[in-house]
Amino acid sequence: MRDFSCVLMAVTSVDGPPGPGRFAPVSIRVRAISASEHLSYIAARGHASFLQTPAWGAVKREWRAESLGWFDGDSLVGAGLVLYRSVPRIGRSLAYLPEGPVLDWSSAGATGLLEPLVAYVRTQGAFAVRIGPTIVWRRWGAEAIKKAISDERVTRLSQVKPDSIDPAATRLRGQLRHLGWLPQHSDEGFAAGQPEFNFQLPLAGKTPDQLLAGMNQLWRRNIKKAEKVGVEVVRGGREDLAAFHELYLETAARDGFTGRPLSYFQTMWDALLAEDPDRIRVYLARHEGDLVAATTWVRVGTHAWYSYGASSNAKRDVRGSNAIQWRMIRDALEAGATVYDLRGITEGLAADDPEIGLIQFKVGTGGEAVQYLGEWDLPINRALYAAFTMYLDRARYVGLAKKLVRLPTRGVRMVRSLAGRGTTTTTPLPADTTTGEKES
Repeated sequence: MRDFSCVLMAVTSVDGPPGPGRFAPVSIRVRAISASEHLSYIAARGHASFLQTPAWGAVKREWRAESLGWFDGDSLVGAGLVLYRSVPRIGRSLAYLPEGPVLDWSSAGATGLLEPLVAYVRTQGAFAVRIGPTIVWRRWGAEAIKKAISDERVTRLSQVKPDSIDPAATRLRGQLRHLGWLPQHSDEGFAAGQPEFNFQLPLAGKTPDQLLAGMNQLWRRNIKKAEKVGVEVVRGGREDLAAFHELYLETAARDGFTGRPLSYFQTMWDALLAEDPDRIRVYLARHEGDLVAATTWVRVGTHAWYSYGASSNAKRDVRGSNAIQWRMIRDALEAGATVYDLRGITEGLAADDPEIGLIQFKVGTGGEAVQYLGEWDLPINRALYAAFTMYLDRARYVGLAKKLVRLPTRGVRMVRSLAGRGTTTTTPLPADTTTGEKES
């Protein structure tokens, strides 16, 4: 474990005297911590993104991983997994904390805790740092989304009035901009970083019957049909990853994305289970012996995720995807999760949007769309950061050209999105998002 400590004066709010709105300087140290310290902090907190667990560093072998802790005196008040990626021709690294660090983002002094982080990663050779605060900014319920989809005037979720807006997230957004952090827009959908828009199903205080009743009529009918025709959903083991992967590649070919190799899922399985015996599961749905759907499920404390999904081109009418989701939802509830996270969605709500089927599928669960603040960059060395973004812009447009050939409709949507925004600073880092199913 590294013994380097970085001490800065961070601004944090004071609840007691001398009164509301007053602030006091507190010495915050950021240093490397052990995996056990990192996990103990997450356990005490109750949940964190699985991308911020120490095990995720073992999954991302092409990155150098380090667990960091934020200390107020002897008290650990924050933790994070930082991934360092050396950039070609620059010789220094981007420090990336996917969906992290794990801090109290609702605190008025949260941004003060970022100063010692920046100072620390600078000593590790970072030319920039990227963070992803996991605080929900805006929420849209299923009814609001369904109404928007039926309105031809609405083409993007952000055009719809949210059902709720978190003032703490709004404040944090303004503070980050004021301090020079740069928002990384997600116009390219699942191609860049972690998703800003996600779909979640609240589970707290609900029974399976209540969750089923909250789904739309099509979902309930499809679940019933899958049961009637004999679809069987089972939990698998490591040996079943090969069958999952075969179906996953079939899904990738159908939906036009580049699939990961089997070895990636085997590494993910081994690393996550070594950290917690119930961190990851694989589910398989079969009909008369044929594999019709397969998924992976991840849980950290009270938060469970549908992380990867696949389905067969054949027998889609037996509704294996609905059956497997229903099993994972019930298992998440039984495991003590308060949120079942179906991961990323894009903003597009237009009838011709290539991802509209995905959001319709997820909306059918009766959950809600949530918008996080997204990912933010802070350049430490502005000249190197500018060179880095130029390098990645070139790579992105080469990828866009290939997508235009392979998937013209989706490629055109991306071009229009870029043109509408004018400029974008999105960096195409590996995205760990769901390859979800579409409504049918």
